[in-house]
Amino acid sequence: MIEKDFIYDYSYNLIDKGNVKAKCSSNIALIKYWGKYDPQLPANPSISYTLTDSFTETELRFEKSEKLSVQVYLGEEFQEKFSQRIEKYFHSIKSYLPFIDQYSYTIHTQNSFPHSSGIASSASGFGAIAQCLMKMSELLGESEPEFQVAKASFLARLGSGSACRSIYNGLVVWGEHSDIPDSSDLYAVPFPFEVAPVFKEMQDTILLIHEGQKEISSSVGHGLMNNHPYAKARFAEAGKNLTDLIKILQTGDLKAFGQMVEHEALTLHAMMMTSQPAFILMKPATLATIDKIWKFRKETGAHLYFTLDAGANMHLLYPEKEKGLIFSFVNNDLLKYTENGKLLVDRVFY
Repeated sequence: MIEKDFIYDYSYNLIDKGNVKAKCSSNIALIKYWGKYDPQLPANPSISYTLTDSFTETELRFEKSEKLSVQVYLGEEFQEKFSQRIEKYFHSIKSYLPFIDQYSYTIHTQNSFPHSSGIASSASGFGAIAQCLMKMSELLGESEPEFQVAKASFLARLGSGSACRSIYNGLVVWGEHSDIPDSSDLYAVPFPFEVAPVFKEMQDTILLIHEGQKEISSSVGHGLMNNHPYAKARFAEAGKNLTDLIKILQTGDLKAFGQMVEHEALTLHAMMMTSQPAFILMKPATLATIDKIWKFRKETGAHLYFTLDAGANMHLLYPEKEKGLIFSFVNNDLLKYTENGKLLVDRVFY
């Protein structure tokens, strides 16, 4: 599909008011997306796991109005800046949902995890909003279920790039890649190949090393890739790594999986540290945790691996069959590195 396929050409019937709800999970990228072009197109392909218990629940209430306006509440707290951001976003997608500026909106949203701390809250947040908008579109006349999912991914991408991957369960690819049929820069697609059973049962324990606001937003970080001295090489490497990961996921090679995932995480943060200006989102506890994991793996042979998004928090990936040994290690040796003794126990959404 190309962009014009998402331009709304249905007849629709306005209703006075209504409300829709959606629940959208966060995701954790294995091959990282870092760097973009307008309008929110990825500089390299990426692949992620959608998670089960890290999610956003959103209710969108709409009422006919002469002027588009948006009020967003996170829990019970009004979010002025996010309201302005969503209002701007709604105006920007009018060609895809032409009725959108004929309503005022009240959005109530709630995360199951800390907001803006490197656990892809924008991904699940915009994913949930895009799903709500497609449910609203269905109420007004658009009714092609399979196309609606792709369009939700397309719309989510325009709000937050990685949000397009959260629309689907399991392993999800975003970005055109020669080895992934029907892959696109415009929207995400489910990983199209059979996956070894071990990768359908992966656990994700998230160490909340830093729960506060990040010093630099992901949007700013993406922008710094525009003139990055290593950007071209990084984008090429990401494509090659995805090719290699396709084979790893099919064969069930846990060691190769872990090496790839950790390399990608460290490369992401290396790009941040070599940007102009440079910035560091990892914390001392992040580095201490990495050291502990490497030593534990060497001593036990356990298949425990880490990855990071654009933040300090640590995602620990490991097979379900090793959960007992690894979770004991996490509680005894790693929990002390979290900010408030907190972790999130999650798993992949297959």
